[in-house]
Amino acid sequence: MPRTPLCVLSDTSPARVGDGHAVDRFVEIGSFTKVLTGTALTRMAAAGLLDVDDPVERWLPAAPRTGITLRHLAEHTSGLPRLPPGTGVRDPYAPFDGDALHRLLGRLDGITVRPPGQQEEYSNLGYAVLGAALAGAAGAPYEELLVDHVLRPLDVHEVSARPDTRGRLLAPGFLGRDRRPWTMTGAILPAGGLWATPRAVADLLVRLAVERRLGDPAPSWQRTGALLWHNGATRHASVFAGATADGRWVVVHRLGGRSDDTDRMGVDLLRSNGSQPS
Repeated sequence: MPRTPLCVLSDTSPARVGDGHAVDRFVEIGSFTKVLTGTALTRMAAAGLLDVDDPVERWLPAAPRTGITLRHLAEHTSGLPRLPPGTGVRDPYAPFDGDALHRLLGRLDGITVRPPGQQEEYSNLGYAVLGAALAGAAGAPYEELLVDHVLRPLDVHEVSARPDTRGRLLAPGFLGRDRRPWTMTGAILPAGGLWATPRAVADLLVRLAVERRLGDPAPSWQRTGALLWHNGATRHASVFAGATADGRWVVVHRLGGRSDDTDRMGVDLLRSNGSQPS
């Protein structure tokens, strides 16, 4: 069986790596990307570049009037489905480029599953639309606005949509071959396409959720009681990042294995006051 490289960072113990993982190599972070997209939204609102309650069509004129706001997109209450129509299995987001998103925007009112604001339904599509709206408001590509409004103010640099292949870590497969990652550099990027080093994820978690250097946490964070957290999973990588109200925090990243197990490991670490898993 292929090994499952593991990296654990926390406030109570030295970094732990195993089976070839590393704190300083770029790995897929999946939907933890949404934390950065949501933070960009709140930062741009604070700068007066937009309002979180702006309708989508203000910044994406191709969209009809749907009642969907940027806040709805960030809070997963837009009524949009989880995935863009037409996604496949092998490399589901590869066809979903900027042109595909533009075509979809014109029929946004026809693909909603319920009116906006009524019910939370986790939506990668919603965050793709949100990222495009932020780019429209900023007059700059998503990656550029992310650096300007989030990464540079936090002094975090090891985050990229396209890291050098020599600095990446991929899940090991059979016969020692790296498993191929999904293509997520198109319109889905703001929902789950970023790569980062585990130590950069830890810096983001601490500076956003514990130290709160950029103000109150963005609506993209998940909240369970006193726990502020977000996870992320692609086909062959998963991450859990969580912090408690008293300042404890943990980041778990794994290459391969079940994402549910990564989440469970992170929660168990926080419950056990950060002691390392066996």
